[in-house]
Amino acid sequence: MTRIVLLLLVAAVIAGVAVGLRRRAGRRQRAMTQLLDAADALEERLRTARVEIEAIVGNDENPVRDAMQEMLRQRLWLQQHGADASLDQLVTVRESIDFARVRIEQQLDQIERARAQLL
Repeated sequence: MTRIVLLLLVAAVIAGVAVGLRRRAGRRQRAMTQLLDAADALEERLRTARVEIEAIVGNDENPVRDAMQEMLRQRLWLQQHGADASLDQLVTVRESIDFARVRIEQQLDQIERARAQLL
């Protein structure tokens, strides 16, 4: 009888560990998905912004170029380290992508205001 209780206890511990690992993997997968979605959204926005900015200021003073280069660096990092990256690292990269998107939106707002003043 003691063996059965011990086996049931061991099985319960193993099941608990398995559930915990699955939840952790799920959080990591969600973080990776959110990171990739944010990167895709920023890249699309940068492509649109590049066209808008080039139409106004030309290629010489284009802030999108730096943002695109940063986006490429982040994608390269993700390709090289994404599989082994911690959840915190993935969240940090996603936050930097979100911050870059906010910066480019602010620059586009400035351009739009300047354009409106010219009209």
